[in-house]
Amino acid sequence: MTASPTRETVAAEGTRARLLDTALALFCHRGFAGTSLQMIADQLGITKAAVYHHFKTRDEILASVIRPAVEDMAAVIADASAQRTPTARAERMLVGWVDLAIRHRSLIALLQVDPGVKPLLKDQENASILLEQPCDLLAGHLHGTVGAGISAQVALFGIAAAAAKSEVRDLDDDELREILLDVGRRILGLRRPRTA
Repeated sequence: MTASPTRETVAAEGTRARLLDTALALFCHRGFAGTSLQMIADQLGITKAAVYHHFKTRDEILASVIRPAVEDMAAVIADASAQRTPTARAERMLVGWVDLAIRHRSLIALLQVDPGVKPLLKDQENASILLEQPCDLLAGHLHGTVGAGISAQVALFGIAAAAAKSEVRDLDDDELREILLDVGRRILGLRRPRTA
């Protein structure tokens, strides 16, 4: 029998989640280097000691902010890799990447524009694999044609950049998803899958 969480545990998890959301918003607005632990505490209306209870450094906070996206990316790569054909793998990688870019658009915007974040991202476990495998999966159906890797990189980085743009915030997620999938398929030479 599993014990149910105590009120204190639930409250601590809620504070931690609010802390991460607030930190991401401040990192996006002020930059990673321009955001202090005190600023995060002030924004939340808690003491700096309360922040230290959850995290000792900004780097630790940033690693926790990034972790869900890294885990999502690993799951997308695993799902795409499990497909039977290179075309199916490319299609699944594209769909997964578009969904990830929309779900984590604030974080992706931060990663694209804040040079202080990039070194920490490279320190993430399996970071190089997570950056190389999507390109390989997207380019695989092009069978080594000239420009296959370039097309894959343009699709990945172009989709991420477009999803993070403030100009697309007025689009609903489904509309943005369809646009990004259409553009990605055109870049990669993929046909829209037939619907049942």
